[in-house]
Amino acid sequence: MSTVAGGGASSTVAGGGASSTFAGGGASSTVIACASCGKKNRVPAAAAGVPRCAACHAPLPWLTTAEDADFDRVAGESPLPVLVDLWAPWCGPCKAVAPGVEQAARKLAGRLKVVKVNVDRAPAVSARYDARSIPTLLILDNGVVKDRQVGAVPPDALLRWAEQALRRSAA
Repeated sequence: MSTVAGGGASSTVAGGGASSTFAGGGASSTVIACASCGKKNRVPAAAAGVPRCAACHAPLPWLTTAEDADFDRVAGESPLPVLVDLWAPWCGPCKAVAPGVEQAARKLAGRLKVVKVNVDRAPAVSARYDARSIPTLLILDNGVVKDRQVGAVPPDALLRWAEQALRRSAA
């Protein structure tokens, strides 16, 4: 399996695992501080490999966003299973689920990619996956829905759901 890593950092990036998103040349990336060594790494939204720290090679959380135009490239072509979070900024339950989604990205780094999709900006993705209520969480494997969770769940329950879906997907 190939590895994706980079040392590009920005002064706008905070430590402690925080990230900033950059867009340039049609490809977006996020700078992630490695939880193991603190090195800042640029993680692309889409890549053939799995993001790892350029310094210590620890798996990095892969948390990114997608819209209608790039969803297939970012989520459908992922080398890892993908947790898709269909959400909206005005949705209270979506805001409540966000910390659990981020926790899943961190705890399942190297095993799961997380893609957040704002349904107001990506109505075609929302329609494709029949998201009638939000938040709707999906586990995709090779672009195919393997599991679905509709509604807000606490962070620990969301993590358990994602881990169980990964186990079922691997079987």
